[in-house]
Amino acid sequence: MSGAPTLPSLFQQRVVVGVGDLAVSNNANVNISTFALGSCVGIIVYDAAVKVGGLIHIMLPDSTLSPDKAQKQPAMFADTGLPLMHRQLCGMRAERARMRAFVAGGASVISGSDMFKIGERNIVAVKKLIGTLGIRVVKADVGGVNNRTIHLNVGTGEVTLKTPLGTSKLSLA
Repeated sequence: MSGAPTLPSLFQQRVVVGVGDLAVSNNANVNISTFALGSCVGIIVYDAAVKVGGLIHIMLPDSTLSPDKAQKQPAMFADTGLPLMHRQLCGMRAERARMRAFVAGGASVISGSDMFKIGERNIVAVKKLIGTLGIRVVKADVGGVNNRTIHLNVGTGEVTLKTPLGTSKLSLA
């Protein structure tokens, strides 16, 4: 029967990561997603050997802007959120040498001059921290003026990137 759901699709679960939040999983039936990355940066990290993945939606580069907020919501900031996600992935048996990342966002979505350059500052902070953590970035889709939505299929390591210009897929496995 055309259009009938497959058995695995009946058990798929979607975890939506909001602004300043993160999620990690080792459940092969989970898809982790975040929507409408503008100046924010989304990072997907995946270890194919143990099928563990995570996604973080970073809003700001530096937690010194609001230490109280960083205590309550560390994933909001690159400098507190990325190390936290790394620790959580390692807690699920992911290993740094096997981790592969996809980075998206950091757009300049404000029309005219963006004097704060949040998107650019987010990209710089994320690149620095990923380098410090020793995670290999397989692909990045950053900058520009378009928003992005990203999805990770934890079971396969497949990443889906959606922009106003279209949809593309890549594998972190």
